[in-house]
Amino acid sequence: MRAQFVMSEIGVGLRRNLTMTFAVIISVALSLALFGGSLLMSEQVSRMKGFWYDKANVSIYLCNKQDAQEAGEAAAKPDGSGGGAGGVATCRKGAVTDEQKKQIESELKQMSLVKSVAYESADEAYKHYQEQYGHTALASSITPDQMQESFRVKLKNPEKYKVVTSAFAGRDGIHTVDDQRQAIDDLFRILNYLNYAALGIMLIMLIVALLLIVNTVRVSAFSRRRETGIMRLVGASSFYIQVPFIMEAAFAGLIGALFACAMLVSGQYFVIDHGVGLRDKIQLIDFMGWGSVLAKLPYVLFIGLLMPSLAAFIALRKYLKV
Repeated sequence: MRAQFVMSEIGVGLRRNLTMTFAVIISVALSLALFGGSLLMSEQVSRMKGFWYDKANVSIYLCNKQDAQEAGEAAAKPDGSGGGAGGVATCRKGAVTDEQKKQIESELKQMSLVKSVAYESADEAYKHYQEQYGHTALASSITPDQMQESFRVKLKNPEKYKVVTSAFAGRDGIHTVDDQRQAIDDLFRILNYLNYAALGIMLIMLIVALLLIVNTVRVSAFSRRRETGIMRLVGASSFYIQVPFIMEAAFAGLIGALFACAMLVSGQYFVIDHGVGLRDKIQLIDFMGWGSVLAKLPYVLFIGLLMPSLAAFIALRKYLKV
């Protein structure tokens, strides 16, 4: 009997405040979808970091004959514009020698933080360049002798790239030391900013949803103040009076959470796997699978139930005093 009464009161409350209940559902759905999306974005960024940092190399480009010629011409200028350190300036003494290459490779292999060292000849560099940029107009003017030999260094800990840079940058025979991780860090910095922006919007939507829930409870309590007064007079406990209001808010929150889950699942299905198909179109990114998405849904549902229930409980402590 009591359960039937509670359910009937929930139905009455939802019908009386249908418009506000709908607004609560939409606000909760959007805020929780952003919450779940932020969790997935954080996991995706961490996943991408592990994927790309493992592939990031420190590239040591060696001086070739053209670099040495340009360095000599720059040094001969009266204004001294070729006097800068690094790059062409380090190639003034000529192209890299076989002895210098052997010494560089030997020192790299002796470093404890180096995982592997791969040598790339000028011909191999030219071949790779043609594979990537052969369709461009500039590629037709590039010759193999213009390409630089290099050592591709994979580190055990990519975050220690500065050790290699400081050890080899500016040495004779070395044109430049380039770390791919620096470019990757810029990308991840942008992704983190986007994630923070999503979290900020989520917090705003969450506040809006809480205010709507509190306001809905106020209106519902005010519209049924006569019934609650009678229940109080006949000896009903505060908890018994509050249960229908709390369950109304929890029901609206649960519906919003289900919509949020549907949006997350739809995003994975239509954007990542099918429809837009980012997984097939952008194969350079290791996108998350369904396991990661489904693991976030219980959190979304739990917060969807807990948040409105707590907001209603706090509001009722004040607005149900008769």
